[in-house]
Amino acid sequence: MTGADDDADGVARTPRIPGPHRSADDHADLTARPGPEEPRQPDEPEGGGPVEEPEGDGSVEGPVEEPEPDVPVLGHGVLKSLLGAWALSACSAGETAAVEAHLTECGPCADEALRLRDAVALLHRDRDLDLDPLLRSRVLENCLGRRPARIPVPDWVTPYDAETARLDALLRDIGDSEWHAPVRLKWYEEDRPVRRKATVAGVIGHLFAVDGLVAGALGLDDPLGAGTPELSPSERTEAFWSGLGRPPGRGLREPWRDQSHTLIRTVSFAGRGVADLTVTYKDFALPLRDSLLERAFECWLHADDIANAVAYPYDPPCGAHLHEMIGLATRLLPAALAGRRRTGLASPARHLVAAGAPGRSLHLEVEGAGGGHWYIALDSPAAIGDPDQAVAQVAMEGVEFCQLVAGRVSPEEAAAGQDGDREAIRDVLGAAASLSRL
Repeated sequence: MTGADDDADGVARTPRIPGPHRSADDHADLTARPGPEEPRQPDEPEGGGPVEEPEGDGSVEGPVEEPEPDVPVLGHGVLKSLLGAWALSACSAGETAAVEAHLTECGPCADEALRLRDAVALLHRDRDLDLDPLLRSRVLENCLGRRPARIPVPDWVTPYDAETARLDALLRDIGDSEWHAPVRLKWYEEDRPVRRKATVAGVIGHLFAVDGLVAGALGLDDPLGAGTPELSPSERTEAFWSGLGRPPGRGLREPWRDQSHTLIRTVSFAGRGVADLTVTYKDFALPLRDSLLERAFECWLHADDIANAVAYPYDPPCGAHLHEMIGLATRLLPAALAGRRRTGLASPARHLVAAGAPGRSLHLEVEGAGGGHWYIALDSPAAIGDPDQAVAQVAMEGVEFCQLVAGRVSPEEAAAGQDGDREAIRDVLGAAASLSRL
């Protein structure tokens, strides 16, 4: 982001944003040409030429600055009414400066200005109608270079926003020595529990490295560096840990938090199509909407790991966010079950059906905060879960189900109420634990 520049006298000057269709040269001409509120003096040369120096000893103390247009003081209503003219480059120089200064302070007007700019861009037949979904992010970042306005965060980003903020509050409260407290990580691979020792700082480094996959999908800086080969989340974590010159400490909090803020800001300012961008995890991929929900889930679980290590009270996510996280896991279960079936870790399919057709299902009833009812297709990963074809039922508490999905408890340890086809229940609980990873 750009900040205020200093002129030759050391006085801060507010940066201005070029209008929608002006090139850099057009903007330079605009700043040098007096607007309606600033008539040219009789002795000023035509075309905004150089200004003569006053007579003196001939010494030059610095470059001569061209006069800038006066910025009129206008009310919010007037500035809002000028947004359409601003988008069409029909404002005077003074009005343009006033509007663009206002956009750095008013989030609703900045959002409306970008919508108008997008609409004007569609009027040009020689331009691609598929606008870059990150265009809004780049434009608004320039608008907010002087002072940030309130950013409207999309609903599907709020779980990640909330969980990163909660973890950051925990990290601010702990002492320097606690950053080296041992943390025991646990997950499942091929039906076997895997354990790994880390520290609080190491866990933050893990989140930082894996969030880099989302950053890369958005064209942002990757903490592993440009040109990093395609690595799984576990491989990225090991590469990041091994690249540290010394045991990490509190110094990792700031880059991790800056990264999470940048992700939230970029997605919030991006166009509507950004939710469908693909984030690749080497062996699988998720749309950005689901990827940020998955990152919120992992942030919560690892925050809970850290809280247990330093004896810090930590609550689960709110019910609405927990419900979304459980819903994502249930959407991933049919594909995970099919993958286990191919490797012999699950029983064969009994009744294959066409994609989109209802099929044999398991009824998952989640109780407590974030609870609900989900029907999981058992035989075909593209089938639809159907209450009328449910052959088994599992009842679990919401946090307990998430602990199973995270690999913190085994399928055998999960205190689940079970009824119906035992084979189907065993397969689904095993598939839930298989979703876990470092």
